[in-house]
Amino acid sequence: MSFFRRFCQWMDLLDPVNVFISVESIEKSRQLLFTTEDAPKHYLDNQRVKDAWNKSLSTVHPDSSKLIPHLFRPAAFLPVTAPMVLLMMMPDTGIKSIILTQGCLYGYTTAFNITNGNASYSHGPVERTLLGAGVFASSTFFGSIPHLFQLKYPLNNLWLKRFLPIIFLAQISGMNVFASRSFENHRGIEVMDKEGHVIGYSRKAGRKAIKETAKSRAVLFGTSALAPELFIHIFKRTRFYPQTLLASVILRMSSTLFMMGLMVPVSFSMFPQIGQIQCSQLEEMIRSSTEEKELFYYRGV
Repeated sequence: MSFFRRFCQWMDLLDPVNVFISVESIEKSRQLLFTTEDAPKHYLDNQRVKDAWNKSLSTVHPDSSKLIPHLFRPAAFLPVTAPMVLLMMMPDTGIKSIILTQGCLYGYTTAFNITNGNASYSHGPVERTLLGAGVFASSTFFGSIPHLFQLKYPLNNLWLKRFLPIIFLAQISGMNVFASRSFENHRGIEVMDKEGHVIGYSRKAGRKAIKETAKSRAVLFGTSALAPELFIHIFKRTRFYPQTLLASVILRMSSTLFMMGLMVPVSFSMFPQIGQIQCSQLEEMIRSSTEEKELFYYRGV
């Protein structure tokens, strides 16, 4: 599937209405898919099948077949994170506001990454909770560093003052994915042949899935924070830039929300959900178990 088709599909899946789809509606959609012969082939030419696929993909985890909690469905990502990113890019008012904003953002993204990652490896709820707590605390700490530093040692260089937090935001957002989904790397994830038969568990496939997702998340938050700053910096040089504080705040809000709204589907579409990996790149045990040259894995969101 091309990037454009993935992007169009994510535009459907990210519809905020999908956050509120009821269990009954989801069950009816999945029942339709189970009873429709060759349902994937009718995705484009049958509107009922297309709607059922979108409901299922946006609410049910592909690995576990469990319902994704409403707050952590992909459609909830933009409405939840956009206000947090906007607050992070506003001038800092104190230590409490910094820690609160960083804590809210990384608390949510940590839970989102764990919930929507690959779930084919063996795990228990306690260890996932402990992992999430550690990732949340460390991400919040490192994310707060540039903001706390500027409170104590104000920077005179405007570019450094505005862009240092953005660099940290992009880097830590990517590392948050690496840390919160580290079990996939250590324990391995399912790899399948083209018929969907599980061949084995691969750490290398898990590492590739995490790396791709981490790249997309760093691009998402880095671009969403950087582009509005560049736009406002250029716009200030024109006579159209608003002179009142309220108008300038509204301009910043609008540009940030616009970029987040664009970059969420773009970043989710950067890599296919079902990734491909050459069998020659995998572990010896898996290579000796199949004659397939290419295997597949679920990347996660």
